[in-house]
Amino acid sequence: MKFTFACKKIALNDSIKEYAEKKISKLDRYFAEEADAFVTFAVEKKNRCTVELTIRAANGTLFRAQAEDPDGDMRGAIDGTVSFIERRIRKNKTRLAKNLRPEVMEPEVPEFQVEEEDEFHVVRTKRFTVKPMTIDEAILQMNLLDHSFYVFRNVADDTISVVYRRNNGGYGIIETKE
Repeated sequence: MKFTFACKKIALNDSIKEYAEKKISKLDRYFAEEADAFVTFAVEKKNRCTVELTIRAANGTLFRAQAEDPDGDMRGAIDGTVSFIERRIRKNKTRLAKNLRPEVMEPEVPEFQVEEEDEFHVVRTKRFTVKPMTIDEAILQMNLLDHSFYVFRNVADDTISVVYRRNNGGYGIIETKE
């Protein structure tokens, strides 16, 4: 696995990075080819450590997890992200089997039991007209509807975009390309 580390408001020593590599490398068994791991370390208010882990498999499948440790233990946050992604892989093992390594989807000794969903249940379908608007207008509309995201056609480049409210504050935008 190839690792890329980023630090926000913190300088990390090599022992934390080595620990992260060791723990995250255990997920290598689920990937047929080499995957890329992007790890972001951050310290927020009152010494709360946060680790965000994004793994991009060679086939383009993305896995993302974020964990916090309020006691300031970066190792605990690393463990939390790794176990979260491992649970997601196990929960969706049948669907992922065609994309990842199928022979390792069943571990010899399960650490914890996760019941796999048989199928995804779509409970509601909405249809609406995607209106052209600016990003600021889309954020305003999203806030007026009290939604966490809003789909719109960006007047700047005439693409379908999604604006969303981020968990740590602020807004994000997802832009599509054809």
